[in-house]
Amino acid sequence: MKRVTILPLIFLLGCATNAPVEAPSATPEVAVAIEREEEMVIYINEEMVEVAWEENQAVKELQEKVKEAPVEIQMSMYGGFEQVGSLGFSLTREDSQMVTSCGDLVLYSGDQIVVFYGSNSWAYTKLGKITSLSDEEIVARLSKGDVTLTFQMDAK
Repeated sequence: MKRVTILPLIFLLGCATNAPVEAPSATPEVAVAIEREEEMVIYINEEMVEVAWEENQAVKELQEKVKEAPVEIQMSMYGGFEQVGSLGFSLTREDSQMVTSCGDLVLYSGDQIVVFYGSNSWAYTKLGKITSLSDEEIVARLSKGDVTLTFQMDAK
């Protein structure tokens, strides 16, 4: 019975103090760091091109590599409908049979990047699709000779 009467007494004494309560002050330790969001973009030669990226393991791995340093690939025209280049490293493959279209960006054999300005049917891992250029603009940039493709992180 004594325990029951002591606990309410301690509670009442704690609530009865008239000590002022101060609001926490803003200190550098509490400040929230504001970071710029970055997104992965590609450059065709010197022109930045936006891509709607797929959500898969290969894209995540590529983004991690590109966060360390830009990845530059010397592309070569192939077949009259695509540019192909070696990554110099491998990414996780999740190949599926697909029909590509103009602007598709895919992974071939785990270590080659392909950008389409035409169409093809094969098993690839889709990485994304160019969104900032029309089909005609993509054809104009990719069908006239080899290009340099650079993956880079840019601030939004």
